[in-house]
Formats: sequence, structure tokens, C-alpha cells
Amino acid sequence: MAAKQSDSGYPSGLKLAFLMLSIFAAMFLVTLDKMIISTAIPDITDTFHSKDDVGWYGTAYLLTNCAFQLVFGKLYKFFPLKVTFLISLLLFMAGSALCGAAPNSIAFIFGRVVAGLGAGGVLPGVMVIMVYAVPLQKRPKYQGFFGAIFGVASVLGPTIGGAFTTHVTWRWCFYINLPIGGAVMALVFFLLDVPDQPGTNIPLTDKLRQWSNGRVIVLFVFAFLLLIAFCIVQVWLPDQAVLPPRVAFQRSIASGFLTSSCVGAHQTIFLYYLPIWFQAVKGKSAVESGIDLLAMVIPIAVTAIVNGQLVSLIGYYTPSLIFGVCFTAIGAGLLTTFGVHTPKAKWIGYQILYGLGQGFASQAPNMAAQTVLPKEDVAIGASLMFFGQTLFGAVFVSVGENVLDNRLTKSLAGIPGINSEVIKDTGATDMINIIGNQYRTSALEAYNKALRAVFQVGLCMACLAIPSALTMEWRTVKKKMPPKIPDGAQLAEKGNEQGNAGEQEVPTTKAEEAVGKETIIKATDNEKYQDRDANGAESIVSSDATHTATPNEEKLG
Repeated sequence: MAAKQSDSGYPSGLKLAFLMLSIFAAMFLVTLDKMIISTAIPDITDTFHSKDDVGWYGTAYLLTNCAFQLVFGKLYKFFPLKVTFLISLLLFMAGSALCGAAPNSIAFIFGRVVAGLGAGGVLPGVMVIMVYAVPLQKRPKYQGFFGAIFGVASVLGPTIGGAFTTHVTWRWCFYINLPIGGAVMALVFFLLDVPDQPGTNIPLTDKLRQWSNGRVIVLFVFAFLLLIAFCIVQVWLPDQAVLPPRVAFQRSIASGFLTSSCVGAHQTIFLYYLPIWFQAVKGKSAVESGIDLLAMVIPIAVTAIVNGQLVSLIGYYTPSLIFGVCFTAIGAGLLTTFGVHTPKAKWIGYQILYGLGQGFASQAPNMAAQTVLPKEDVAIGASLMFFGQTLFGAVFVSVGENVLDNRLTKSLAGIPGINSEVIKDTGATDMINIIGNQYRTSALEAYNKALRAVFQVGLCMACLAIPSALTMEWRTVKKKMPPKIPDGAQLAEKGNEQGNAGEQEVPTTKAEEAVGKETIIKATDNEKYQDRDANGAESIVSSDATHTATPNEEKLG
């Protein structure tokens, strides 16, 4: 039996329930893969002896993810939604299989690249499906669940990753995506029926010498030329542009992009490097570090759901965005105070504060894109938000790794047997184990100091999100009020009321009744906003009202 469609063309009932279940499952799968690796990274580096590649394990996935956000945003406009979405899921699963079977660090990174490419198509696809499945005024509720999916995956990701790493093998962190991915593809294939969119100490000379290689120079030249060509296309051919200027320079979109970029940067830093702090400094196992991270990710999930309901009630998402980025900055500042002997009450409380802020702030940019843009541009606007979040997340994973390595090299320089090569080729937790007991306390202090420097980078990005959030427009997601009725229609309705009041005294001819009906029909151009009884247009109009409305009718004609 065919599913019912609401009067406005949106699905309802079981069809809507199954549709939302399928896209939330896809979103959960992609987000789980992003977070599940955080507690497994120390063991992966121990297996491959590749601590120097930690940044690439996160960056390879996030960079390809963000690089294809805008591309898929455009593809969803010109290609069938279901086919494009399923291809994205298939690529993601193929990348996960490569990661699980990787014999070395290079193969593992390549698998992350493929998985990130597929994930880049899943995220905007979920947003496009939601736009065509749920009316705008109801979307904040579902957007809240969208944020909760991220939170739940963030909760389960590190915990599942830690459990697999500790009790089985880290490879199952990626193999687990295959059965889940198969189920998601089946759900999407059979249930998705949504219309597609219409169409420092080194001398300066030594630094420069590192960039004097001919291949590097050629790549820079080509990159610069391609960037110029890209900008020309965006400006001269706005209809064919990947990022039309009318979208990019819209105030709420620009504000949301900057905020999403900062949120992606500091969120990724804390999600990737807090587990290292728990395992290297606190000496906990992978599964224990995943459990300890729940203090951050559970508040994100809960607050996202509550905030979605709150936005649906008051209509405005800007207050929660401003409140959230301020809370996040405070929480990030407290996380930078971690020490070797920081008590449990503090590191739990600081994570909760940070998570509460993230839950309030994370979904506002996406809601802004759905509110201020026409339906055909929502995919591009939402993709831009994901692009900024994942791009800065990818970049700052590597930034954090560079900061960590540089600080560790300086701090551990006085310990016998420890040099830059050992730090580079040793796993994140193995390095502490190879240091003698007489130097262990100093090594832990050095590691903690280095990680605090990484957290300070996250704090800077959290603070930078505040001014961009303050520029967000105050727009409501609630249904707009009906437009003002033209004067002719007001007079006609007034005559209508007079006619009803004097119905028993003033007889009305058929010709006068026809003229009154024609006046009302012409005057009410925006009939879809009027909640008017259909029989009201056929009411009896008195002769005096007809004489008043007729001149206005002539002017309107």
C-alpha cells in the first residue's frame, strides 16, 4: 500500500519513519568511523611503528571528506539522489575494508582516503533527503536528532574502538562497518523515494632550500593557476559554479561557515588527542580511554536533542549558537589545565562543560543553511558547512601532531636514549614504556606539557568561533505569517460581512453575486497563506459593497 503524502507534498507516517531511520543510520555509520579510530590510534602506531603518521590517520579521512563535500553537493543537484547516495556508501565501505586488511601504514592511509571520499557524499546526501522529507518548521526536531546521532556515534565510537583494540584487534574497528553498511544500503535502496533536486631555529636560507625542488615548484604553480581558474568560474558562471557567490556571501552562510570551521578544528583536536592523554599520561587502556571520553560526548548528544526541541519551540537558532560557542570556549580553556595528577572530578567536569557547549552550537550552521537558502541551494549551503568543519578538522589534526612532536622533542631531549628519530618511529604509548623508571616521572610531565600545548591550539579555535557566531542573522524557522491582504480584498471582505449581516433585508441579484466573487478571487493572489473557508468566497454580497469594490476591481485589473 502506498504511503501517504501530506497536503504539502512531504512524506508522512511509516514512510517518513523508515526514511529518517535510513538516513540516520547512514549518518551514524560515517560518524562512527570518524570517532572509532581515536582510541585505536596508539595501538595502530605500535603495530606499524608509525607514530609520525598519526596526523595522517585522521587527516587522510577528513581531508578527502571535506574536499568532496562541495563536489557531491553539486552532484546531488544534477544526478539521481538515490544512485549518488548509494555510490557514496559503497566507496565508504570499500575504504573501510582496505583499512581493516592493511598490511602497513601506507595501505591503511590509502584506505582512509577512499573511506573519506565516500563519506564526503553521505553527509550532504543526508541533508538533501531531510530537506525533501520534512517541512522547514519541523526540521529543528529532526536536526536535533541529527546532532544526537553524532553524539551517540561519538559515545559508541571510542568505546567500541577501545573494546575491539583491547580485547580483539583494532582491525575490527573497520570490519564492523561492512555488515552495518550492507544493512544501510538495503534500507536506502528499498525505502528511499525522495525526488532529486532540479538541475624557528633553522636559518631562513635552509628553510627556503627545502622548497627549491623542481617538482614542488611546479605543483605550487599549477595549484595557483587552478585556483585562479576556479575563482573565475565561480564569478563569471555563477549558475555552473560549485559555490555560487549568492550562497557564499550570504551573511548567515558566511557566518555559519566560519563557525563550523572553528568548531571542526577544536572538536577534532580534543577527540583525537584526549584519548592519547588518557592512555599515555594516565596509563589507561584503549577501552578505558573510550569510557572516559563519554563525559564529553554524552552531553553533546543530549544537548543536541534538547536544543532541537528548543529551537522548534522558540523558532530561533542564533541564541543557542552564541551560548554554545561561549560555553565551549570556557570548557576548552579548562581542558588546557590538565596535569599528570589531575583528579577525576576535574577532567570529567571540564569535559561535560565542553560537551554542553558543543551540543548547543554544532547544528545551528546547518539550520541556517536550510532557513535562509531556497530549497535548490540547501545542498550547496549544507555542504559548505561540512566542508569547513571537515577541512579545518583535517588540517588541525596534523597541526596538533606537529605541535606534539616538536614539544616532545624539546622536552625529552635530556633523557638518555630519546631523540627525534625514536619519537618518530615509536608508538604513542610505547615511548613511555621504553623510558627507564628513573626518568618516567619527567617523561610523563613532558608528555603532559606537550599535549597541553595541543589543547591550547584547540582553545584558540574555540575562541575564534565566538565573533563569527555573533554575526549570524536572527532568522526564524517557524512558518511565516500570511501577507497583508490588498485593499480591494479587504473592501470585498468588508462588503461580504455587511452582506451577511443584512442578508435578510437586502436581496442580492445573481449578477451582483458574480461580481463580488470575481473581486475576491482577483484580490487574493496568495491564497495558499489564507486559512479561509472555501465557502466564504461564495458568500452573498450586498449592492452597497459591490459598488464600493467595483472601482478597486477596475484598478487591480
